[in-house]
Amino acid sequence: MPRQRILEMPFARVYPLLVQKAERKGRTKAEVDELITWLTGYPDPEACAELPCGDYYAKAPCWNPASERITGTVCGVRVETIEDPIMKRIRQLDKLIDELARGKPMEKIKREQEKHWRRLNMQTIKRNAIRCRKCGEVIESTDTHEFKSKRSDE
Repeated sequence: MPRQRILEMPFARVYPLLVQKAERKGRTKAEVDELITWLTGYPDPEACAELPCGDYYAKAPCWNPASERITGTVCGVRVETIEDPIMKRIRQLDKLIDELARGKPMEKIKREQEKHWRRLNMQTIKRNAIRCRKCGEVIESTDTHEFKSKRSDE
């Protein structure tokens, strides 16, 4: 039955606890708000705080797709293995607040995606040109470049 209690509890009761957890470790309410906004899409996390937690998470305007990269354990439960979507969202936010309280940098907490050329093992040279790290060739577009390893050239 604890699942039912959390879903029916107003988010206004949970929100101060999240802020308190972060503030005890020297982080700010603004950082908590930034994480909630990043994850849920609510421009002001307190605006809809009177909604029950279940509705607050289910009706989030724009749940961040990067949330699928949130992994680890919260209270002994692996976040990525939770099947109930609402409980998974609750645990994801809790995991983010835990990471914030532990002092992790905001960029890492948000799991910001790498730039396109980094995923392709590239280095920026000029505004529109890039250099392939593997073959050293300066190219204008990644679409037309064939990526080959140096080993195949030897």
